[in-house]
Amino acid sequence: MLSTYFSKLENKPKVFISCSAIGFYGDCKNDNVTEENKKGKGFLSDVTDEWEKATNIASKAGIRVVNIRLGMVLSKEGGALKKMLFPFKMGLGGTIGDAKQYISWISIKDLPSSINHIIDNKDIKGAVNVVSPNPVTNYEFTKTLGKVLNRPTVLPLPKFLTKLIFGEMGEELLLSSIKVKPEKLLNTEFKFKYPKLEMALKI
Repeated sequence: MLSTYFSKLENKPKVFISCSAIGFYGDCKNDNVTEENKKGKGFLSDVTDEWEKATNIASKAGIRVVNIRLGMVLSKEGGALKKMLFPFKMGLGGTIGDAKQYISWISIKDLPSSINHIIDNKDIKGAVNVVSPNPVTNYEFTKTLGKVLNRPTVLPLPKFLTKLIFGEMGEELLLSSIKVKPEKLLNTEFKFKYPKLEMALKI
């Protein structure tokens, strides 16, 4: 394990960044979530919690540890957005469930900048939410993507079908609502270049 390896080095690294996810918080409904919130419930919460605990060895050895909690990274080259583009371009896009669940996201362009900011700022440690300061509902996300692509978004995926098709994991990923705020980034004056969804979807 890297944590153990780094902790035993004579010349230890000054910072150890581990990539986690906002799934740590579980389904938070409409509540605002910051780094101060406790672990949620569910499989994803359990996995991310154990992943972050694995870095404790490095922290105890005096290394500055940062656990980045990533939201949905928006990139046309891969990830969730790339998978969405084809059906949306075909006019087959639509909302999921009741469409009220929040999506916390970050532009692929802001991601490396935020990591550089974390590396350079020695006061940042522990959990850091790496998301845009403007989470959106599934409805807002769907309509904005349809607007950017100039395509209709009229084919919703009902909640019961989401559960039936994708199972428990799909339910956690697609129906959970996580309204996350990047409090630590904002408090250390990180500047997002693409804070609004429409801007991020157009790059």
